[in-house]
Amino acid sequence: METLSFEFPAGKPPKGRALVGCVGSGDLEVLLEPGTAGMLTIQVQTSVNGAEQRWQHLFERIFQEQTPPALNIDIHDFGATPGVVRLRLEQGFEEIGHE
Repeated sequence: METLSFEFPAGKPPKGRALVGCVGSGDLEVLLEPGTAGMLTIQVQTSVNGAEQRWQHLFERIFQEQTPPALNIDIHDFGATPGVVRLRLEQGFEEIGHE
């Protein structure tokens, strides 16, 4: 297991929280909670050692398209593909958008 940390610029914190996905069988769990204005922090616990650059590039691609809300995101990964990671993050963003 490896724990990775990332930070990105962000907007304002949302009011809501979200939990999407589940750990197991090539999936992942994503917990999104309001963070500090202007900052998005991500903690990834992954079963895939040596994948920090892959995660960094994935997050950069996602957040270059939009300014994310200020969040603390915890990801528990069990070998999910980049497509699944993106899907779960988008689901989480959608969930926190519903108040």
